[in-house]
Amino acid sequence: MSAEPARAYFGIGEVLAQLRAEFPDISVSKIRFLEAEGLIQPARSPSGYRRFGPADVDRLRYILTAQRDRYLPLRVIKDQLDIDRPAASPLTRSELLDAAGIDERGLAELEEFGLVRRSGRHYAPEAAEAVRAITALGRYGVQARHLRVLRASAERETALIEQVVAPILRQRSPGARDRAATSARDIAALVLTVHAALIEMTLADAGFAGREQGDTGR
Repeated sequence: MSAEPARAYFGIGEVLAQLRAEFPDISVSKIRFLEAEGLIQPARSPSGYRRFGPADVDRLRYILTAQRDRYLPLRVIKDQLDIDRPAASPLTRSELLDAAGIDERGLAELEEFGLVRRSGRHYAPEAAEAVRAITALGRYGVQARHLRVLRASAERETALIEQVVAPILRQRSPGARDRAATSARDIAALVLTVHAALIEMTLADAGFAGREQGDTGR
């Protein structure tokens, strides 16, 4: 009988099962935090669930080992992991349409509601992921017009971040803008973590408690 083929991907619950013996403190929240910090980038299923390949699991194991055994800060770990990774390039409109699997009419609607923006003739690499997530929400009946509240929330959170880093920009010293940009990204990652935790707690209060051991991996 032939051997069973290797799995192409794992759900977040299966990743926890693989790593928990070696890292007892690993949790769904920890994995989400590392993703928000940009250290891991799992793929997504059409319905929006995280899907981890063997390389993603190895990357997680490296990160957790570096934290535990070498006491390295996440920024240093990320630099080590990304040293040979080319920077993501801006997307043209046609590239975004192909990457996100959306048509012109759908993209135009998202732009109309301010859910996708471009700089000049290009879109940020994150736009493709945003469009895919919005498309997945559509399968639950969530329309673009319903998501204006998310745009408003992002604008308020960005205003908060700009307010926090403003004193760094006012220093007018060499490297001030780079330090402000780094701080802004760090704060943004923390804001995303708090935002996700607040939603989880609110869902729990409403009786929709998550199942951390299972594949809740959105």
